[in-house]
Amino acid sequence: MTQKNHSAEESKIVLQVANYNVDFWVEGVWYPAAIDMNFQVEAGKVLAIVGESGSGKSTTAMGLMDLLATNARVSGSVIVRGQEMIGAKKSQLRKFRGREVAYIFQEPMTALNPVYTIGFQIVETLRTHFDMGPNEAKTRAIELLTMVEIPTPEASFNKYPHQLSGGQRQRAMIAQSLACDPGLLVADEPTTALDVTVQAEILDLIRNLRDKLNSAILLITHDMGVVADLSDDILVMKDGNTVEYGTADQIFNRPKHPYTKELLAAVPKLGSVAVRELSPELVGKPAVLKLENVSIEYPKSGRIPAFRAVTDFSLEIFPGEIVGLVGESGSGKTTVGRAAIGLLPTVEGKIEIVGRDMTKPTPQELREIRRHTGIVFQDPVSSLNPRLPIGESIGEPLFLSGDAKGAELDKRVEDLLDSVELPRSYRNRYPHELSGGQRQRVGIARALALTPDLLIADEPTSALDVSVQARFLDLLQELQDKLKFACLFISHDLAVVDILSHRIAVMQNGRLIEVGSRDQILKNPREDYTKRLISSVPVPDPAEQRLRREARLAGK
Repeated sequence: MTQKNHSAEESKIVLQVANYNVDFWVEGVWYPAAIDMNFQVEAGKVLAIVGESGSGKSTTAMGLMDLLATNARVSGSVIVRGQEMIGAKKSQLRKFRGREVAYIFQEPMTALNPVYTIGFQIVETLRTHFDMGPNEAKTRAIELLTMVEIPTPEASFNKYPHQLSGGQRQRAMIAQSLACDPGLLVADEPTTALDVTVQAEILDLIRNLRDKLNSAILLITHDMGVVADLSDDILVMKDGNTVEYGTADQIFNRPKHPYTKELLAAVPKLGSVAVRELSPELVGKPAVLKLENVSIEYPKSGRIPAFRAVTDFSLEIFPGEIVGLVGESGSGKTTVGRAAIGLLPTVEGKIEIVGRDMTKPTPQELREIRRHTGIVFQDPVSSLNPRLPIGESIGEPLFLSGDAKGAELDKRVEDLLDSVELPRSYRNRYPHELSGGQRQRVGIARALALTPDLLIADEPTSALDVSVQARFLDLLQELQDKLKFACLFISHDLAVVDILSHRIAVMQNGRLIEVGSRDQILKNPREDYTKRLISSVPVPDPAEQRLRREARLAGK
């Protein structure tokens, strides 16, 4: 009887990893990325692997099916459905990829082929692994798109990836991953760049599919709210090592390792910080940024008609004040931020920066006003010149404005590196040599080089780990308290906005629907849309998250 029970338990195990190591050969030396790992995932269960960037999470997952670069070396044992994968023939691995083990990657736009329709890519997966005709495969593909709740699946079948929203692309990738009913689903940061409402829908979808298909899920993420929402067990990684491994209840409520405690403490929580008050000396001063009944339109381009992205938008931001601008993708947040500093023209209304009319500025007026403004972009990789050392990128605004040259410029660059807590020696490094958090600090230093009166921060923390994000937010607050600049902080992360903001503005479909103090918006919102945004924010507590999820689903 004992033997039978033991066999039954073993049959539930979809993935068994033992003494697993991954090393990379770099310039004549083997560098470890995953060290002596041991874990398992059962059918119908979710194991979350968490940790900061560089901890080895994604490397661990990619190595399971031999998807790493050629300079990688994998050893140990990886058993999927009773079959050993380490040392397996390429033909066996190809058979298992997609059919037995499927991947949902972090960025579907780069993982999906841009020159083929969504439907073609799902059909290709089906016909690769099954003896199906094109019509049968198309019918099955539309069924899968229906299963993942893509709107108008028949029409979406013929769309290209760029014609879908971020959430829809993620659903299409999930549909492709589920095409062969895999026993193991590897989800690598599946919700990182999604709005809270879309993220909640994707998590509900993954949970429902797990229950329906009884698949095992390996979840790779740095978002502890997502972990609390979805996982049964958690493995915590740091520098390639497993520092803690246990049930979700144990890790969240009784963590043992200091790093796990540090990771949990860094997670921003709604209502966890005291209300921020404006400095008394700044109260009553004129607005730094004033938008009155502003409408912004993207002009007609070829066959694409003109599109009004923002309508009748009015908002003021005062010296020393941080206003959080929140809403889903496509609500118009970034459009407002770019128009506020003259990167997009307006078709109606009025914009003033430090008392100057910026509605239709001349090139000279635009140059002058940009001395008073700075912007931190969401992706510092694309906003920093890859050919310039970061010292030159930071000093460029000072040089072009004529504020500093020669030795004075060098000193100002060093002072700016000090202010964002980067070593002065980094001035000679290139952007690709820095981590995501370090690049974002460079973006802040560059934006603050001319000590602007207004800073636009456009989703600057969306791709950062929780601990890096926490240090970044502390730094931004310290700089803002010291320099007293006004800030429009654009984000879909309400917990981050909660930490920073004095006031919060909520956008929906290009319109400003609600503005108020932080407490007023988060604790007593008027609009149903704002309530839905708040209820969709995952919290790093499995029991509370379950109650919030049930309440949200009951309210649908």
